[in-house]
Amino acid sequence: MRNKVLVLPCLLLLQCYLVLTLETATQEKAESAIPVTTLSPPESNTTFLGGTTWCVALSGVSQIDLQNALDWTCGLGMADCSPIQEGGACFDPDTLVSHASYAFNNYYQQNENSEIACNFGGTAVLTRRDPSHGKCSYAAPGSAAKSPAPSLLKGRRANFIWLKFAGIFLLLYLRR
Repeated sequence: MRNKVLVLPCLLLLQCYLVLTLETATQEKAESAIPVTTLSPPESNTTFLGGTTWCVALSGVSQIDLQNALDWTCGLGMADCSPIQEGGACFDPDTLVSHASYAFNNYYQQNENSEIACNFGGTAVLTRRDPSHGKCSYAAPGSAAKSPAPSLLKGRRANFIWLKFAGIFLLLYLRR
């Protein structure tokens, strides 16, 4: 009878293990699908003579390429994308080109206006026209603070807590 009762905790531990394993495999697969651009250190400030530059999304490019570039910029690129989240100052207009433009410029300014920091697989272009609008202010040279690195373990920590919980449950059960 005792062996039959142990099945539930063992299944719970197995489920936790599978969730962790599948999540890791899914994340690795997703990261391999996103083109990762290798950037060299900023070489120089490439503002046009007598003016400031901003990096914006190039209109007319593939929506898939633009979305991949935006995902990279807000993820591994560590741009501050909170203003383009719903309710943020730059959420409207709610278009892919507008959101990508904000994120691309934030990344570009964080990397000291290096021309190579405004490529994004050919989906971005430099402009001398300030893209700021309404309450949405685009960063200019020197105004973009470095964003803290996002926690890559955020989702894994939650699953790890469940795994700990299952282990504690199993230990308490076995003590009976």
